[in-house]
Formats: sequence, C-alpha cells, structure tokens
Amino acid sequence: MTPPLRRRLASMLYEAMLLFGVLFVAAWLFSTLLQQRNALYLREGLEVWLFFVLGLYFIWCWTHGGQTLPMKTWRIRLVTTEGLAVSPRRALVRYVFSWFWFLPGLALAKLVHAQAWMLVVFPAINMVLWAMTILFDKDRQFLHDRLAGTRLIVCVAPPAA
Repeated sequence: MTPPLRRRLASMLYEAMLLFGVLFVAAWLFSTLLQQRNALYLREGLEVWLFFVLGLYFIWCWTHGGQTLPMKTWRIRLVTTEGLAVSPRRALVRYVFSWFWFLPGLALAKLVHAQAWMLVVFPAINMVLWAMTILFDKDRQFLHDRLAGTRLIVCVAPPAA
C-alpha cells in the first residue's frame, strides 16, 4: 500500500530537520580541515562535499533496510517496483532524480535573476508541482520514484507487546 501524501511530506519535514544536523557537522568538518575562513572561499568545493555527504547518507539508508530514521518513524519503506530491496545503483539514480524537487526552481530563479522573496517562490512552486506528480501516477508515486524504478510502501506496525 502506498503511504498517503501527508505522511510522506511529514517524513520529509522530519528528514529536513535531521539533515540540518548532518549537514552542519559535514560543513564544520570541511571548513575546519581545509581552514575555510571565508564563506566564499572553496564554496563550490563545499557544495560538492555536501552533495556527496547527502548522497552517502541516503544511499546507505535506502540500501540497508530501505528506510531513513524519519521513514522508520512514519512507517515508510523504499523498495523496487517489484517489492525487492533497493540496490546501490538504483538508490543512486533515485537520489539524483530526487534533486528535481529543487533544481528546476533554483535554475529558473538564477535564469531570471530573481531577487529577495522570488528566490523562495520559484523553488516553492517547483516543489508543489513536483509533489503534484502523484496525481498523474496510477500508484500515487512521485515522479523520481517512477523514473528510478522504486516505490514507497507502508510498513506494517510491529505487534504490541
């Protein structure tokens, strides 16, 4: 059974809060080891490092049980369309496609030289449109799951003791 959109979005919100800490530690490690004294110094390197850290986190979690901590909390599991465990290659493909939640909106904002609140509006519209892709999927899966050959399912709650 596919989890409802509300549950998936709640899991994503929890994931964002958890990732704040993960990215904070990763950025601190990067700036300390490379003695980054200015935010613009080695900025592109930091962005690549954080992209790598996020990818490592998600790919490891998805290939070792199919769940991150927020997914466990909300009883959501990632499997292939056949219901099998996700391979590292498929997890990598899903990770890359999941960036389409943000990248088109950010690219559009850069393309039109957006300023102030428009830097938030374009990515927000992009996220809403991406979330609406479930309306066009027969299994109510997000587009990045369909493209990666994965799906989110509801986990059965463990029996009460």
